[in-house]
Amino acid sequence: MEDALAGGSPQRVGWFRFYFADERWEWSPQVQQMHGYEPGTVTPTTELVLSHKHPDDYAQMVATLEQIRRSHNTFSTRHRIVDKHGDVHSVVVVGDQLCDENGAVIGTHGFYVDVTPNIAVADDLVSAAVAQIAENRATIEQAKGMLMLIYRIGADAAFDLLKWRSQETNVKLRMLAEQLIEDFTGLDYQDELPTRGTFDHLLLTAHQRTNSDGRRAGIS
Repeated sequence: MEDALAGGSPQRVGWFRFYFADERWEWSPQVQQMHGYEPGTVTPTTELVLSHKHPDDYAQMVATLEQIRRSHNTFSTRHRIVDKHGDVHSVVVVGDQLCDENGAVIGTHGFYVDVTPNIAVADDLVSAAVAQIAENRATIEQAKGMLMLIYRIGADAAFDLLKWRSQETNVKLRMLAEQLIEDFTGLDYQDELPTRGTFDHLLLTAHQRTNSDGRRAGIS
């Protein structure tokens, strides 16, 4: 994951890991920067993570962290953090189960998306990749729209999220978008939408349902 986010990935999307046994946290360089630190200059701890939560969101995040420890379930949340310089960022955080080689849940891992209004867009977002997928814009726009609705984020943040998942998993953006559309529209429900955790899991595992040659494999 570190290699996938190095050099060229948007700075407002980054990964994290949290290990339950020893309360150990890991932040990608992008998440360190969201919190106001230069990459490599901070070792996150539970105390530090919570210290950056906005005062109005602090109690909610303490409760969320306790629920994650207790249930070991997937989660997603939208809240505010205050970086080292006092600037407030709105973030969406999505986490999935982190398992060891035997399948036991040992923690949670996932990503942060900085959705602060009017945040500067990095130059690398306007890249050759955008031109290459121009003919597939309708598919990508549909997937973006779904992410915007599910996570209540803007169009730019939704595209950043799609692009980051594409880079991290080495799956072409169009193929990832097609898989997400197939997964989301294929959910079986009646009057109420599935839980947010269902969408989180599909987003974080969509690449597993595409083959190495780019063909979609479907949900087994």
